[in-house]
Amino acid sequence: MAKFELKLPKMGESVAEATITSWLKNVGDTIEADEAVLEIATDKVDSEVPSEVDGVLTEILFNVDDVVKVGQTIAIIETEANVSAPPEEAPAKMSADETPEVAQVTQTVEAAKTAVAASVTSTEDRFYSPLVKNIAKQEGISQSELDQMSGTGKEGRVTKSDMLAYIASRTSAPTAQATTDSVQATAPQAETAKTPLAKTEKAAEKPKPASSVLDNGDEIIEMTRMGKLIAHHMVESVQKSAHVQSFIEADVTNIWNWRNKVKNDFAKRENESLTFTPIFMEAIAKALRDFPMMNISLQDDKIIKKKHINLGMAAALPDGNLIVPVIKDADQLNLLGMTKRVNDLANRARLNQLKPDDIQGGTYTVTNVGTFGSIMGTPIINQPQVGILALGAIRKVPAVVETPQGDFIGIRYRMFLSHSYDHRVVNGALGGQFVKAVKDYLEAWEVNREI
Repeated sequence: MAKFELKLPKMGESVAEATITSWLKNVGDTIEADEAVLEIATDKVDSEVPSEVDGVLTEILFNVDDVVKVGQTIAIIETEANVSAPPEEAPAKMSADETPEVAQVTQTVEAAKTAVAASVTSTEDRFYSPLVKNIAKQEGISQSELDQMSGTGKEGRVTKSDMLAYIASRTSAPTAQATTDSVQATAPQAETAKTPLAKTEKAAEKPKPASSVLDNGDEIIEMTRMGKLIAHHMVESVQKSAHVQSFIEADVTNIWNWRNKVKNDFAKRENESLTFTPIFMEAIAKALRDFPMMNISLQDDKIIKKKHINLGMAAALPDGNLIVPVIKDADQLNLLGMTKRVNDLANRARLNQLKPDDIQGGTYTVTNVGTFGSIMGTPIINQPQVGILALGAIRKVPAVVETPQGDFIGIRYRMFLSHSYDHRVVNGALGGQFVKAVKDYLEAWEVNREI
């Protein structure tokens, strides 16, 4: 028998950790290769972690709601196959067996863990992970306080983030409230004996619940876990990159008319919807091939020029958050392949079925703000990339049409392209030339093109 270490897989260049949301297997369960063992969540995607081998799950190293770093071992699977076992495990066990003092220390540590966990207990209605219990013990948070706390985890569970937010709100309470609590704490012992839960209840009343209604009718709504992480990454991107925008308007009348002409036959033949997104993605991939210095990332003081053109495609989730699945080697796809890839990623994003590999490796991002009716926007760069393009709504407007016979006013379909780029490494000339190239590809669309 051999032991296989199941590690947290890499889920993108900017993703360094994930939260365990649930274990799908228990210790002792038989697992097949590629079978899901646990569910994890990041700020970008909720996903399953599959086993790479057949075997039996013998050890779970993290609990639900624990935050795990990429590359950390999260479980041990015993397998018949000759896979690599943890090289340091055998010496560590021999050392523990040989030295009684070490074994005694280990027992003491385990006893201390049990004592910490016993201070707060889970109930039928509320489950608390060992991490949450440990924080509650260290910060003096009572059982009743935990029971009244609104959790943002799966099925309303209290997470580490909820605990930290609660502690921050409690420590920032007004001094007057602290003085009142101090007076209550020094009340006579006889009064305490009459109402043994009085102090606990008072302590629980100090902070407002995570979701509550204030006296004036305002409602406090706790941010979701994904919302908090997205907010953090957005602020981090603005602080890191020097955001500059270039705007340009493109005439997409030929594309509009061509799509209307072919979309029904395409749907019957391919059983796929032909949207504008793959058409725009094709043009952007061509422009990135023309301007490879837009297809870069910045690491410290070094520019990394990407070999592959992997387009991130911002997609809206049912809960209102955004996720960015990636079209790998977008410049190598024809329009049919691009359409199938776009539709597949968009559908799986809506169903929350994206895998970690689907959201990693992006080199440039596109977001369609026109979906929500906006004619333009100033998107925030998706780190560590250096550019992001926002596609505005397509509008039917009067415009000057230039022809060999002269200019005239006509009804045209036009849209704005908004290009945000990192001015630390992309100057205005490059940023403007790139978005101009996208416009040129769109306006040069062949109206008799076959797909």
